[in-house]
Amino acid sequence: MITRYGVHFDHFKTFTTDQTRDEFLAEGVMQDGKIELVYSHYDRFIFGGAVPTSSALELPNDDDLRAEYFLERRELGVLNLGGAGKVVVDGTTYDLARFDCLYVGRGSKSVTFSSDAAGEPAKFYLNSAPAHKEYPTTKATQAEANKVELGDDAHANNRVLFQYIHEGGIQSCQLVMGWTELLPGNIWNTFPPHTHERRMEVYLYFDIPGEELVMHFMGKPDETRHLAVRNFEAVISPPWSIHSGAGTSAYRFVWGMAGENQAFTDMDAAPLSEVR
Repeated sequence: MITRYGVHFDHFKTFTTDQTRDEFLAEGVMQDGKIELVYSHYDRFIFGGAVPTSSALELPNDDDLRAEYFLERRELGVLNLGGAGKVVVDGTTYDLARFDCLYVGRGSKSVTFSSDAAGEPAKFYLNSAPAHKEYPTTKATQAEANKVELGDDAHANNRVLFQYIHEGGIQSCQLVMGWTELLPGNIWNTFPPHTHERRMEVYLYFDIPGEELVMHFMGKPDETRHLAVRNFEAVISPPWSIHSGAGTSAYRFVWGMAGENQAFTDMDAAPLSEVR
């Protein structure tokens, strides 16, 4: 598990492209046969990928957590972005097809991941946040997610959100998780942009084909920067930053949040006249 520290927005203004990528971009999130994790000091959020191939992978308890087991003081969201697989939580098996989501509550001592077929491995994307109480481990399929349609073709931002872990869905302490797809012919996500001072966010971009990319925009609305993001790369978005992107082709992304509340509407809109 690698650690990323918080950055003040005044310091952010001085960053080069390489410095911005080093602090906010996570490459190689999905590695065959491995679990890769990143610990962000923004709201103590952990994210990463588990890609089991020929054998099962167990959620590790990193020494930096100073815990008896990973979920001693944490909760976990798991979203499968690959082939069919299984997650075993304290002896109970949950089958996860592509776009199935599993919430694992605080106090769960053992979590393992496996794929039904090594040649078409599951790609489990993991989000974790500190938790103050136990909520039951719960599975939701894509059909059971809350579907939200936003944007329109005229603004090239017609998109569909699938909400799994949120205040009206799977219950959690502070974790919020789901994913978004752009409809054909649309490229802009989360635009017009916004910030939310009470929550941080991590984007994982996926289903970006070949050499295509997404230009992810971040920073204060009047002081923006960009990151060129490829398939299965993630961006840490601080509370002071917008989080928006435009792709050279169709793409999807997972969003995960943690912070003071779970209110979807708790955001501060950035008028386009102020974006620079």
